[in-house]
Amino acid sequence: MTPAINMARRAGINHQIHEYEHDPGSDSYGTEAVEKLGLAPEQVFKTLVVNLDGKTLAVGVVPVAGKLNLKQIAKAAGAKKAVMADPAEVERTTGYVLGGVSPLGQKKRLATFIDVSAQQFDTMHVSAGRRGLEIELAPEDLRQLTNACFAPIAG
Repeated sequence: MTPAINMARRAGINHQIHEYEHDPGSDSYGTEAVEKLGLAPEQVFKTLVVNLDGKTLAVGVVPVAGKLNLKQIAKAAGAKKAVMADPAEVERTTGYVLGGVSPLGQKKRLATFIDVSAQQFDTMHVSAGRRGLEIELAPEDLRQLTNACFAPIAG
């Protein structure tokens, strides 16, 4: 079990785990999950970590079919500027490898922002903490578990 799955289990929330054979040659982990699990791309979300004003890290959860709008996440976080975080710092801070970063169960809890588009679904899919492993849960459960805010952060 990953820290993400353990967190969902401890919280007693309704969730489902989906596993697939990860292809190391895949250039997009989210797209690979969509294709291998036969899911709607709007319902599968990627977890991206940004650096706010060069001081703190934050998490953006956006549909795999879209992009993270750096200006919008900065605004949502009350920062002037957001840039993608250094990959080594992301892995060190979250405890997850890139392509398997989950918004749940991170080593250090980061401010988290979930794109508002997630609210249209009964359930959404995010990484469960390693490549080839997804967790399906209600957007509101993800929000509560991560103490996140819903914000228009997808571009």
